[in-house]
Amino acid sequence: MKRFHVHAHVEDLEASIAFYSKLFAAEPTRVEADYAKWMLEDPRINFAISTRGGAPGIDHLGFQTDDADELAELKARAQAAEMALLDQGETSCCYSRSEKHWVTDPQGIAWEHFHTLDSIPVFGEGTKSAEGRTTACCAPGMARGKPVGVTVKPASSCC
Repeated sequence: MKRFHVHAHVEDLEASIAFYSKLFAAEPTRVEADYAKWMLEDPRINFAISTRGGAPGIDHLGFQTDDADELAELKARAQAAEMALLDQGETSCCYSRSEKHWVTDPQGIAWEHFHTLDSIPVFGEGTKSAEGRTTACCAPGMARGKPVGVTVKPASSCC
């Protein structure tokens, strides 16, 4: 069974943990100095927040699979639909070691498909910034932005 995933950037982690803990009526399953995650069953969601990355707001969406076969199915669907796919393979990010790939929707929203293999003690083992800090490992730049050859329609004024 798949679990919906949302990762949002926040400015104030402590205030955001307090807010989401009340909203979900549950404490986070993992809290770090720059990160918190709730693994909820109703609704079945992996909701993560962090102070890393860009401006506050949604960073990316995705599906976390329970096993490698489900991940392979998501990958096959993306390939059959001729979606641009960034296959990261096994990678370390967000305090986890996972097998993952990315697709981007026509609006440029990054979707992460992943199967968690293990927990790790660090946010990620990604690349270093000019200041020597580890950069955000989620939603790599190659997965963001408008996909090549896709026309983006202007937003309407109503949902």
